[in-house]
This record gives sequence, structure tokens and C-alpha cells, in this order.
Amino acid sequence: MATALTPRQAEILNLIEDLIEKNGFPPTRAELAKILGFRSINAAEDHLRALAKKGYIELKTGASRGIRILQSNREPASSEVSLSTATSSNEDSFQLPLVGRVAAGSPILATENVIDEYQVPHSLFKSKPDYLLTVKGMSMRNIGIMDGDLLAVRKTQDALNGSIVVARIGEEVTVKRLQKAKNKIILLPENEDFEPIEAHGDEDFALEGIAVGLIRNTALH
Repeated sequence: MATALTPRQAEILNLIEDLIEKNGFPPTRAELAKILGFRSINAAEDHLRALAKKGYIELKTGASRGIRILQSNREPASSEVSLSTATSSNEDSFQLPLVGRVAAGSPILATENVIDEYQVPHSLFKSKPDYLLTVKGMSMRNIGIMDGDLLAVRKTQDALNGSIVVARIGEEVTVKRLQKAKNKIILLPENEDFEPIEAHGDEDFALEGIAVGLIRNTALH
């Protein structure tokens, strides 16, 4: 069981969660230090280590964005959200298509790829997604994206380095962290058991969107 946080620690943990929800990935120490007004990155590191010691986050050695939330200090939200099949709409929610296995060569939101639609509360996401994608496998485990979770995705053909993206390489669609390099794109897993995927200029590569949120699979039951 995690130890109670000081008000300052709770503030920083909430900030980290807000940034993950907004950007789809954790902040760096430098970004935290800038937002919080610290003169030194070491001050941000000290707070992160305190949060890790109390069991709220996990710090991945050698990764600039290696912050994984283990326990939220907030009231549970996404894990308790009730999703219903979309039969009607109201002012407090909107419909999102759930994408299943993507047919080779077809647009990700093509009719044959959409297996269901859900009514989703507006309050669940700060940036409105265009669709939900069921996560397959555990390649993003270290940042809390698990097999069976629903990834909320905003369609875009461009994303910043470090973003969590949905990408298509050939006939495969995958969720990975984006890294742009000269003449190639690298899709990085967040699990040491998986290898990075490289896409070179002559390969069939497409960016299908950027992650803007996550719904735990327990929300469906």
C-alpha cells in the first residue's frame, strides 16, 4: 500500500497524470522543472524519487520519459467509466467507433474495420479522440498500456518525437512510441522484451493517429 503524499507531492503527481493524458506520454525531468519553476532538474528528480519511494510511480533507468504511474492519487476515473453501446447521444457524451483488426490497405475507419461503437463521456478526455483501438499484446506495458485496454486515438498524420502513436507498417498496425531519425522512423516499445521497429523511406508506412487517452479493459465489464 502506497504511503500518503504531501500536498506538494500530490500536486506533482497530478501534473504528471495531466501531461500523460494531454500528450500521450510522460514528461521529462526538464519539462517538469520548467513547469514547476525549479531552477534545477535535480529538484524535479528528487520529487520523482520521493513519489517512487512511496509507491506511486516507477522510474525507468536511462529513459528521459521513463515515468510510469503505479497508483493515482485521484479518485478512480477511467477504470470505473461505464461504456455503453451507442444507441443514442446526449449532451454529456459522444460516440466513438471501436476499431478491430485493420484490413490490409484500408483506411483505419473503414466500415469493415469498425466492430462496435461506444457512448463515451465528454469528461473522459481533454482532447477529443476520433476512435478507440483495442491494444494487442504487452509491448507498451512499462507505461501502463496493457493488452485489452482501449486506446483513445486522435487522427493525425504528424506527431512529435516521443509521442505514443498508432502506426501502420505494411499490413500491420501497431502502438508504439515515435522516434524520428534521418531517413527512417523508429517505433519504440515500452517493454524490454520487445525490439524496436524501423521503417525506412521506401517502406509502406502511415501514421494513423496519436494517443490521447486510455480506457482500462475493466471498464467494459
